[in-house]
Amino acid sequence: MSHKPTPALVQYLEDKANEIRILSIECTNASKSGHPTSCMSAAEIFSVLFFNEMRYTNDYPKHPSSDRFILSKGHAAPGLYSAWCAAGLFDKDKLLTLRKIDSDLEGHPTPRLNFIDAATGSLGQGLSVAAGMAYIGKHIEHASYRTYCLIGDGESAEGSIWEALSFASHYKLDNLVAIFDINRLGQSEAAPLQHDMDVYRKRVEAFGFHTMVVDGHSVEEILKALDEAKSVKNKPSALICKTFKGHGSSDVADKLDFHGKALNSLSEKILAEIKGRLHGAEEQPRPKMNDDAPQLVEKPVAFKSALEYEKGKMIATRVAYGEALVKLGEASDRVVVLDADTKNSTYALKFKNAFPDRYIECFIAEQNMVGVSLGCGARNRTIPFCSTFATFFTRAMDQIRMAAVSQSQLNMAGSHCGVSIGEDGPSQMALEDIAAFRAIPNLVYFYPSDAVSACRAVELAANYKNMTFIRTSRPATPVIYANDETFEIGKAKIVKESAEDKVLVIGAGITLDSALKAHSSLQGKGTNIRVLDPFTIKPLDKEAVLKHAKECGGRVVTVEDHYPEGGIGEAVAGVLSSADFVTKHKILAVREIPRSGPPTVLLDMFGISANKVEDAVMDLIE
Repeated sequence: MSHKPTPALVQYLEDKANEIRILSIECTNASKSGHPTSCMSAAEIFSVLFFNEMRYTNDYPKHPSSDRFILSKGHAAPGLYSAWCAAGLFDKDKLLTLRKIDSDLEGHPTPRLNFIDAATGSLGQGLSVAAGMAYIGKHIEHASYRTYCLIGDGESAEGSIWEALSFASHYKLDNLVAIFDINRLGQSEAAPLQHDMDVYRKRVEAFGFHTMVVDGHSVEEILKALDEAKSVKNKPSALICKTFKGHGSSDVADKLDFHGKALNSLSEKILAEIKGRLHGAEEQPRPKMNDDAPQLVEKPVAFKSALEYEKGKMIATRVAYGEALVKLGEASDRVVVLDADTKNSTYALKFKNAFPDRYIECFIAEQNMVGVSLGCGARNRTIPFCSTFATFFTRAMDQIRMAAVSQSQLNMAGSHCGVSIGEDGPSQMALEDIAAFRAIPNLVYFYPSDAVSACRAVELAANYKNMTFIRTSRPATPVIYANDETFEIGKAKIVKESAEDKVLVIGAGITLDSALKAHSSLQGKGTNIRVLDPFTIKPLDKEAVLKHAKECGGRVVTVEDHYPEGGIGEAVAGVLSSADFVTKHKILAVREIPRSGPPTVLLDMFGISANKVEDAVMDLIE
């Protein structure tokens, strides 16, 4: 629409904006909670997007070719639901079930709904997801769909917003439009910049966006700006919309103390005021969707060629991770890999060298990398793997938590775990990650101990329908499994076993190596131990732990390159608590803040070396 909008279109969009206001008030009244004033500030934005700008179909809201919309300011969910209701996706009776226990119209959006791609509401995350979707559209699928993201002014204080702006600009995402709803008020006081639109404009422009300041309550200005955005090439666009919280009501507009509250007793007057502005305009046509996104066939992904590792050869699991990614890339063109400027350490570089068009460098911005990965995997368009040092994922834990709520198929790989990394010191040592990731619903936590199991973890992750984390190690460890060994999620491996085993020793990664060395030494002294490789820490193979603990007289040693809280030892202790036999369990873990030093020295200093495993075994026996 490069010409001036007709009066009929303007009146129709103004009516739709007020209809969204009315519905937002009514459904939050019905639930006796919600954020109607946050919806009222964005009503014209919703109206123009849903009734003139975006190309979509109610029959299939997540159509591969439809335009994408991410509501980063997730508390304005009633406004989004009202827009879809007004567009005819569902009726008003359903809208009025907002926030009820049996309704999928929750307080903040989740993909339980067939029109939601990502859960939002933890503020500052939506633009990263939108950037990931836009990246796939522009650089992978070469499709014409566009992506829109609505952002609140308060959440623009989050650093992840600026990480996403930087990413979008770097990759010239001209199919992405960021829309800032500058309604001046936060939850408890005014946002820091209030209505200083020039500062907002300069900041967003500085991040490389084509930036337009508009009256966010003028459908004509929004129409013009969105039309201009479509003509911009090799640059993302941003609308900085000056709005007022509660706009449409003289009683609540631009006033504090109405955030997150249904309008209840004020509603009758407010609704009458808004209804008095309705034009009764005729419906106007929406743009047609251009069905040009590639049609994908989802099928299991399996390596096309056999593994070729030599037993006993020393190979770090992080190296095997990179080699497995290449095999996955050969098997499926849906596989994409992201990294945070650590690709030469995580060995994601191997994938980049093989498939440069499907590698996405996210630089040192881990929160954004996780959000972009979620966006890349939305609608199952790709199978994303993202990697960095395991400890740096902890800075993105909120994004990871929300990815679980988003029902995302997000695969993460964290390298450089524990004190075994050596001289780099404690700032680089992941010692909390097992505890953190064990708490994420539906996530599978792989902890491979050699090159073969690392490759199989990657292959299994690609086919798992929820989130995964693969913990890889820096030091090289010997290949212990045959190339054709079969691995399953939740199934442990018994690496060493005899009828005379006195103690079950459970280790993973570098500490499985400690356990195997202890086994060899103890065997030479006449003591046999059984060695178990859990392969997945979550889910843990409970049956194997109980069976083999019982066969070893209830004596168990766990050894892990991790702090004791929430780690392998506590996971095993949880299983042993249900045993119908007496157990004795020693947990070997890193029990103080470590320091720089040679890896072997650190393993011994912090109690997780082969020598310490031997000592623990003998303590249990004696």
